[in-house]
Amino acid sequence: MKNLAYILCIVCLFSLSSCKKKEAIMPPQENNPMKEKVEAFAKVKLTTDLSSLTNNEKELLRVFVAIGNIMDDLFWKQSYGNKLDMDTIGDVYKREFAMINYGPWDRLDDMKPFVEGFKDKPLGANFYPFDMTEEEYKNLEDKNKDSQYTVLRRDSNNKLIVRWYHQEYEKELKKVDSLLDKAISLAEDKGLKNYLTERKKAFLTDDYFASDMAWMDMKTSKLDFVVGPIENYEDRLFGHKAAYECFILVKDEKWSADLSKFTAMLPQLQKGLPVEEKYKKETPGTDSDLNVYDVVFYGGDCNAGSKTIAINLPNDERVQLKKGARRLQLKNAMKAKFDEILLPIAGEVMCVEQLSKVKFDAFFSNVTFHEVAHGLGVKNTINGKGSVRKALANEYSAWEEAKADVLGLYMVTSLIEKGEITNITQEEAYTTFIAGILRSVRFGAASAHGQANMMCFNFFEDEKVFSKNEEGRYVINYQNAKKAMDKWAALIIKVEAEGDYSFAKNYNDKNGVIRPSLQKDLDKINSQLIPKDIVFEQGIDALGL
Repeated sequence: MKNLAYILCIVCLFSLSSCKKKEAIMPPQENNPMKEKVEAFAKVKLTTDLSSLTNNEKELLRVFVAIGNIMDDLFWKQSYGNKLDMDTIGDVYKREFAMINYGPWDRLDDMKPFVEGFKDKPLGANFYPFDMTEEEYKNLEDKNKDSQYTVLRRDSNNKLIVRWYHQEYEKELKKVDSLLDKAISLAEDKGLKNYLTERKKAFLTDDYFASDMAWMDMKTSKLDFVVGPIENYEDRLFGHKAAYECFILVKDEKWSADLSKFTAMLPQLQKGLPVEEKYKKETPGTDSDLNVYDVVFYGGDCNAGSKTIAINLPNDERVQLKKGARRLQLKNAMKAKFDEILLPIAGEVMCVEQLSKVKFDAFFSNVTFHEVAHGLGVKNTINGKGSVRKALANEYSAWEEAKADVLGLYMVTSLIEKGEITNITQEEAYTTFIAGILRSVRFGAASAHGQANMMCFNFFEDEKVFSKNEEGRYVINYQNAKKAMDKWAALIIKVEAEGDYSFAKNYNDKNGVIRPSLQKDLDKINSQLIPKDIVFEQGIDALGL
């Protein structure tokens, strides 16, 4: 009985509905501070031209949205618990903000709680018992406890047990299974049909290798459907557990054709990396896609807080070494962030003489090659520590994102030098990159992306890539920018290749933070009520289906 009481107490701390009476619903107040938080997300309608799609493809979109909504519900369970708890929040704006954040913690402000009665978010989210101790975890003898696709729970004796996702979420996944049957029958593209067939098996077995391989072979479909437990960001305790999410995409044929030639250049770009030869011996796969899409649905992990504008998958190193990866650029979401956020920020903080060098084409290239850059460097350590992901453990995500940031910029500048990219200059790439970091660091440094942004920004500041003029605006030194880019790239690749966890952690702890001088600039930006990010009007109605 004591164990039961203790468990109920823990649940009480985590749940509004179980231990707190439902608050009266209050009408919106104009001076409500939560109103400003909600309005910090610019509303964007996700749609695209569907006229070239067949009737079957349009019906597929309906099925995909239904599955996407289930992924959204599953992520609520993983991230927080019972989504219905949010209905007990009486403040209309606070409740809406909780829906944006998938819980009562502000994802763009270091996961600070904004609903009364909540403490800091558990680092392990809802993947582990909230009262689990480090000693308990260490003593648990189960080879699957570190799997991306298991959760840890307590049995009737309060002992830790391991449950596969297909067991823990059986009810929801049965619905997905049925919907995928319908999708498979509708799919006309051979590659898409095969991928959906393999993904159906994966949801029921938690073995995603075959479906990832099938996804890599899907070359001609106008529709893309990224779905399943994919990224590990939500598990801030160990960085093991994958969270459910869903993207529904419609291919932009013209923009994709313009980018297709660059994947063949990956081995050449790998050889040119500014690092010692021993750190670039792996040959990146070239059976990779670099395509452009309009995104018409975000669900689950990818929809929580800040929205991604590009995709680089699969994460499985075995697939990457065999087939490379697919890089999907989300053009409509990217353009929305550039127009609504990046340009207004640049107008506030960049010097007037360099402001004209902030361009969407440069932003598009920087983001595009950020994703391609995940394929450069090494996937396995050179000193027997196993994969880079394993060696760097919970530091991996931040360092891998930092690598992609700087190597993406390296690739853009290299391709400009080679005459392969002709619509922007190197100065425009650097200027837009710095402005882009100022946009991103507003998310705080709690996430892997935020830490990566801060490590890069602080490294560039220390290398005098930028300074402030008499008006307090940023002035970029382009010569220093190129030197710093090469130096930062070399350091990151060395840390990854050697699997140097101790250095990675100490460096991130010191430099993956927002310094006071930058905080003043962010305060200035925030005072202008520039949106922090975007939130979507999406689904069947938005698509006109």
